[in-house]
Amino acid sequence: MRITDQYFWNFVFSVFFAALVVMGAIILEGEAYKEWADLTLVDYTLITLASFRIIRLMVYDKIAAFFREQFWDVHEGKTKVTLVKPATGPRRTLADLLSCPWCFGVWATASVSFFYLLTPYAFYPVLLLALSSIATLFQLTANLIGWKAEQLKIDVESR
Repeated sequence: MRITDQYFWNFVFSVFFAALVVMGAIILEGEAYKEWADLTLVDYTLITLASFRIIRLMVYDKIAAFFREQFWDVHEGKTKVTLVKPATGPRRTLADLLSCPWCFGVWATASVSFFYLLTPYAFYPVLLLALSSIATLFQLTANLIGWKAEQLKIDVESR
């Protein structure tokens, strides 16, 4: 088993996340606009789709690359510049977090849930993110159908 100081930073960020969740629960206990018990299937669907969109935005989309790249090291070669994850430290943990949809998904869902329950002003951004995630799924499905049709066309022509 390999032991590195990276375990320490992963533990620190896990404790930090747990503390944020506990503080969020304490805040929501006294300040929540909506109670957990009052959430409907529509609310859960909106939170899920909004979280999905934030995950896609932060982990994969080019628009957030400038933020993700702040936690990577730059290695300059003779002909090109490459980004490499730091070997250890808090920047490595953040680079890992921002490149892992499962890891970042927990943070995103906790944030969306917190703000959705805290204030009615969160409804519009959550709705916007949820609808954009549905639009993204439609676009990806249309692309997949198009690629599949093109592949079938190539397969038929090659016979």
